[in-house]
Amino acid sequence: MNAPLKAVGSPGKLEATMRDIGHASREAALAVALAPTSQKNQALAAMARALHATQAAILAANAEDLAEAKSAGASAAFLDRLTLNSARIKAMATGLEAIRKLKDPVGGIMASWRRPNGMRIERVRVPLGVIGVIYESRPNVTADAGALCLKAGNAVILRGGSESFRSGRAIHAALVMGLVEAGLPSSAIALVPTRERAAVGAMLSGLGGTIDVIVPRGGKDLVARVQTEARVPVFAHLEGVCHVYVDGKAKLPMAKSIVLNAKMRRTGVCGAAETLLIDRAGAAKMLKPLVSMLIEAGCEIRGDAAIQAVDRRVKPASEADWSTEYLDAILTVGVVDGVDAAISHIERYGSHHTDAIVTEDKAVAEKFLREVDSAIVLHNASTQFADGGEFGFGAEIGIATGRLHARGPVGVEQLTTFKYRIHGSGQTRP
Repeated sequence: MNAPLKAVGSPGKLEATMRDIGHASREAALAVALAPTSQKNQALAAMARALHATQAAILAANAEDLAEAKSAGASAAFLDRLTLNSARIKAMATGLEAIRKLKDPVGGIMASWRRPNGMRIERVRVPLGVIGVIYESRPNVTADAGALCLKAGNAVILRGGSESFRSGRAIHAALVMGLVEAGLPSSAIALVPTRERAAVGAMLSGLGGTIDVIVPRGGKDLVARVQTEARVPVFAHLEGVCHVYVDGKAKLPMAKSIVLNAKMRRTGVCGAAETLLIDRAGAAKMLKPLVSMLIEAGCEIRGDAAIQAVDRRVKPASEADWSTEYLDAILTVGVVDGVDAAISHIERYGSHHTDAIVTEDKAVAEKFLREVDSAIVLHNASTQFADGGEFGFGAEIGIATGRLHARGPVGVEQLTTFKYRIHGSGQTRP
């Protein structure tokens, strides 16, 4: 059993605790930025071993979190996101190994050119510094975010969701074991030691200039608060109101496979489809089979009049449903007049996260891929591929939906910035 959870104490004590974390993280960032690839990789390998070695403690902590969440009436989808088991811990360790094997981005030369005066200019990747990650119920983010930030030469301050507090502490302990084994500062991966909401506000203030960027990963309320209050740059990670558009020239077997996977593989992930749009030109062929398939798979369907006419089990969709991230076995379904109407619908109701088209018409597919303004756009593939691991990034901190610095899965390269190095031979400016 973990020790009883305690508040840090008075507001003054919390402020001092957070300030100390910020300063320790800044010092650690200076060390990690200069750490050789071999040392960072040694730490990542040790972290993976520590996750396996401490599995019993992690599962025990997670069981306490789950019991508390169940008693509070958490939904099945929420409990799925919170749950750890042997397979998921193994997946976390495998993710750390995948990150270890990635090419180290730090010091990589992005571009190089020579000026007429003989100076050679290089654009070189460097760490961002100290990254603050604020996330909700998924305890695996603790491992993913810590490892990714380390590989990119950054220190990180993690503030997990209160519901996964015990699980996060147990996972963090394994990460610290790996850092210490490799001779890196234990404060390179810090975990906020309290569930008090004021700790989030302290991070958003920048902790006296020690945090360089904030990464929020969670629901609309969390991201809205971060974007409103943050005094440091933010990687926007908005909710995943993801769409699948089935064009009139789609093949029904492929459409059924993609739609079922996009919605029902895991309903609680940000890449899960929340809206299905069907081309009116293909509705006679597509509509009933797709709706019946989803309902029989246990998915609640909310639809417009055309969808309700197909199956009496369909519930009417409200205006709010079209822009809702359910993170549950619920899907809004509608009929649209072709690809232009689908693109307009996605622009109006979507979150610029991940959207897919199913079609055999290459021209229509290219139009969708070109005009849908989302971080990830797919042709004939499930939206559930919105995942850094599936992109070959090893893991991700989240899916960035903004337009500045990072967009899509945020992996090690996206956790760096750059500087210019100039090599001269005595040049002076006239």
